[in-house]
Amino acid sequence: MPFDPNQLAADVEAFCEEVRPEEELAYAERRFNEHVVPLAKKHNLLGMNVREEYGGRAADNVSYFKALARIGREGTTVRTFFSGHLSIGAYPIQTWGSDALKRKYLPAAARGEKVLAFGLTEPDAGSNPREMTSSYEKKGDRFILNGVKYLISNGGIADAIIVFAYPAGQVGTGRISAFVLDTAQKGFEKESFAANAKMGMPTSNTAMFEMHNAEVPLENLLGEEGDGFRVAMGTLVSGRLSVAAGCLGVIEDCLAEAIQYAKVRSQHGKEIGRHQLVQEHIAMIEMDRVASESMVLRAAAMKDRSEANKGDKELAREADLLAAQAKFFATNAAWDAADRAVQVFGGRGWSTLYRPGRHLTDVRVCRIYEGTDEILKLKIASAVMGKEWEAFK
Repeated sequence: MPFDPNQLAADVEAFCEEVRPEEELAYAERRFNEHVVPLAKKHNLLGMNVREEYGGRAADNVSYFKALARIGREGTTVRTFFSGHLSIGAYPIQTWGSDALKRKYLPAAARGEKVLAFGLTEPDAGSNPREMTSSYEKKGDRFILNGVKYLISNGGIADAIIVFAYPAGQVGTGRISAFVLDTAQKGFEKESFAANAKMGMPTSNTAMFEMHNAEVPLENLLGEEGDGFRVAMGTLVSGRLSVAAGCLGVIEDCLAEAIQYAKVRSQHGKEIGRHQLVQEHIAMIEMDRVASESMVLRAAAMKDRSEANKGDKELAREADLLAAQAKFFATNAAWDAADRAVQVFGGRGWSTLYRPGRHLTDVRVCRIYEGTDEILKLKIASAVMGKEWEAFK
């Protein structure tokens, strides 16, 4: 069946309507929202960007990122699950995995039988993944992995995780490789962060895990040995766009909440929405929204174009740059929009009982993961100045 963007939008809307009360309750109780996966499965959203031959809905990038924007209105926590499962989980398998590997993981992921995650970050390797210390060695028909991964979204609930490591004895000097690691095995130990250990996003799962001689079949290698850095950087284009799209949703929800509240809250003898300085906040949130939407959709369209013309390095570079720009702009715009919405709510805004307060708390991390503000600024600057000016070689 051909992909139907209208049906996807309708299914996403139905999911969002059902997940909101569950997310509200889980947030108030500061616990993981265990309803996200079952409801996503119910509405067939766990394979949105997976090709039909592998059990997915085969959404184009524009439709997929529009869906993530709508999901983002329900909170950064809910959207982050989808980013981990699809944008940086299913995407590298579909892009660099063999046909057998795709059939092993993608249909099960699309059916909700396997949750996916992406394990690149380590305690001492964040913005520069080449500083990782995880290692692997080949033994017979297996790769043996050792190392620690840190701050991994979905890491404590994932059935399979994309992991990266150097060849043993070549940490820091060799070429990184990428693997799909099954978590239900000896040698894999995980620990989820307590909700109160994080500044925000209490309803999402964030974990660290250790690999102690964890085994990976040879066929679970993504690409060829030594392709890991390319896999990671290519996947981050998808991940950055998913964060940008989710932040667009945050802005949309902040705007709706601020408008509604400004029309019913009265001070100084009239609704606060009639005060000029409150209108300034609403106008600026709208500007955050319209600019972010333009950048996200432009980047998504370029990603579709690039994927339709594989091998065109110029289109790939343009898609990479637009994703970085969209991510940098939308995450900062979402922070601004949430801050302004909190200001409109006044004292009530300084509470996670109200949506703007939750957005403000949660969206801050979006300026860190999938590329910090600082790294993205350098990336954008080198793109316009020339590669020879790259500051982080």
